Amino acid sequence: MTTTAARQVFRLPDLGEGLTEAEIVVWKVAVGDRVEIDEIVVEVETAKAAVEVPVPFAGTVLRLHAQAGTVLTVGEPLIEVGPAVVDQGTATVDQDTDPAAARYREEEQAGSGNVLIGYGTGRTSGTRRRRGGSRLVAEPELAPGHAPERAPGQAPRVVSPLVRRIAREHGLDLTAITPTGPRGVILRRDVEQAIADLGKAPETPVAPPASALGSAGTALTAERIPLRGLRRVVAEKLTRSRTEIPDATTWVDVDATGLLAVKDALRQDRPELGIGLLALLARICVAGLRRFPELNSSVDTARAEIVRHGHINLGFAAQTDRGLVVPVVRDAHLMTTAELAAELTRLTGLARSGGLPPTALTGGTFTLNNYGVFGVDGSTPIINHPEAALLGVGRIIDRPWVTDGAVVPRKVTQLSLTFDHRVCDGGAAGGFLRYVADCVENPAILLAHV
Repeated sequence: MTTTAARQVFRLPDLGEGLTEAEIVVWKVAVGDRVEIDEIVVEVETAKAAVEVPVPFAGTVLRLHAQAGTVLTVGEPLIEVGPAVVDQGTATVDQDTDPAAARYREEEQAGSGNVLIGYGTGRTSGTRRRRGGSRLVAEPELAPGHAPERAPGQAPRVVSPLVRRIAREHGLDLTAITPTGPRGVILRRDVEQAIADLGKAPETPVAPPASALGSAGTALTAERIPLRGLRRVVAEKLTRSRTEIPDATTWVDVDATGLLAVKDALRQDRPELGIGLLALLARICVAGLRRFPELNSSVDTARAEIVRHGHINLGFAAQTDRGLVVPVVRDAHLMTTAELAAELTRLTGLARSGGLPPTALTGGTFTLNNYGVFGVDGSTPIINHPEAALLGVGRIIDRPWVTDGAVVPRKVTQLSLTFDHRVCDGGAAGGFLRYVADCVENPAILLAHV
């Protein structure tokens, strides 16, 4: 943070966890807004999660140093704040040359009020700030989904540049979109819902130009998608995993009828425990890692050592609107099955709402991936670096199975184990996978090791 005259520049702070950069997702304030100490002014996305950043001083916003989508490194200017009352007739805020101010005027002329982008100013009171000093204009809060009346063709209220760009790329008319945000703000989810609805609507076939047709007559569109935010982090991590880890995959088909019977019995007899299939699989993985600690390890390349962890931090893959994330259940080896179920549910909810703290995405020692929810049978999953192994579970479907010499329909799934060949050989990996398979087929085996 630096100070020049009455201006104060707040720089991107150290967000912890060794993070060195963050991408601007959405500003909560605009040029001319008044801010208070510790008010949330911007949401950024780091390599770990979305983070809301508060400003450490009060005053009037003079400049926003980066647009949404910009990646900043720690220490770069983020926002500039000046005196609490700004004389618009002075040169304190150069409305002609400051790009943030220019974007503000564009939004204001479009009917978006005083907010520069997206999700409002971050305040929860029933008043709305206007530019030009300390004047406040009362405006009632509207519940999400209850937009104010808007004349046909009137410009929408408070739409971020990101939301505008998404709508423009999909050919959407913002005036036709129903807002769900506070005070009739059109949010990103509103545009995405409109896109989804557009995909469901019947379309009149229009023949594209011959130059835009592929060999099968399908229209093709060239597109470049920047690797940013979570997608960039995932790409870097997977690349590092495949570059550094000599992985191997082994798999086995198993009869999961017994495991499903246990799940159904628990749901019927003890529904309050909330124990589902993922929690039972997590319980089995923890038991297997106790017997085969080689797979609960990592490789310290700098010291040429295999590190066998004295705890089990179980990561699990969760699909969210932001992409695939891997929340971590810490000290899973100390939890009961019911406690595992509760923690899995809690972390999944945070992941889907975007509320996972960065610490919840680090420190895993083994990962469980139930890709069967995507309707696929098998996979050769990539290890979540720097872990040493990952168990994948395919869909569970009815298949013919030989039982006591007779072919009968059973609930069958495929288990895949990808492991780091530096930490163990095929014997240990196969032993772990076989133990997990035996527990899936006969969950009573777990009782022998409780």
